[in-house]
Amino acid sequence: MTLARRPLLGATAVLLLGSLATLPALAEEAKKTLTIGATAGPYADQVKWGIKPLLEKKGYTVKVVEFNDYIQPNFALAQGALDANAFQHIVYLTKFSTENKLAISELLKVPTAPIAIYSHKHKTLDVKPGAAVALPNDPTNAARALMVLQEIGWIKLREGVDPIRASEKDVAVNLKQIKLIPLEAAQLPRSLDDTDYSFVNGNFALASGLKLTEALALEKTGPTYQNVVAVRTEDLAKPWVKDIAEAYRSREFLAVTEQRFAGFVKTDYQQALQTATK
Repeated sequence: MTLARRPLLGATAVLLLGSLATLPALAEEAKKTLTIGATAGPYADQVKWGIKPLLEKKGYTVKVVEFNDYIQPNFALAQGALDANAFQHIVYLTKFSTENKLAISELLKVPTAPIAIYSHKHKTLDVKPGAAVALPNDPTNAARALMVLQEIGWIKLREGVDPIRASEKDVAVNLKQIKLIPLEAAQLPRSLDDTDYSFVNGNFALASGLKLTEALALEKTGPTYQNVVAVRTEDLAKPWVKDIAEAYRSREFLAVTEQRFAGFVKTDYQQALQTATK
């Protein structure tokens, strides 16, 4: 009797192991709660106004977590506290993830507010010698500000400098004799009362009440500096990640972008949608 039952027990074990093997896949397919992080301001608002409603129509529960710095969102994503985040461009993402050994990747780009120069004290770019000019202290955004300073004729960078890696050390000629003051990006809107001019990233500018139309100069933002949605690399092919991407690529989100985020640099997929409707 014992010998006769062994094949049955073996078959049962195989079936049980097969069922257990499918549990992770079933759990992933059933994932219906998403936590998305973004810096406070327009990128969190894009999720709240444009992406969350579309995902909720598909049966997801979406929680939006707002951050006030560029450090914590990537650690929270890598550690699993977030399912996705939206706040950074690919240059920053690549540098940060490499330096901190985080397995996170770009999913797609999002409409982006350009970095811009503002002033509470001056109405033009007629800068005087010794003027205090604040700019972001993180390398990638500092490089963006330096490129704008060169475009408006305040400095000249050394010949052949990589525009993505430019730093204060690359300033060959300080044409207007300005004083550069590196500050944490989140502090730049507050610095306007103390400086002559300040560069402010689009998300922090809009979150503080500044308008793109009030800027004295805007960056010509290309794909390199368009912000992205990031996810854990291991999640890139998962169904819920594809649903997030589909929401951003939708005509509904394009309509939200045009209505609520005027002046933002649209993504390639949004420009394609616009072309298709003409």
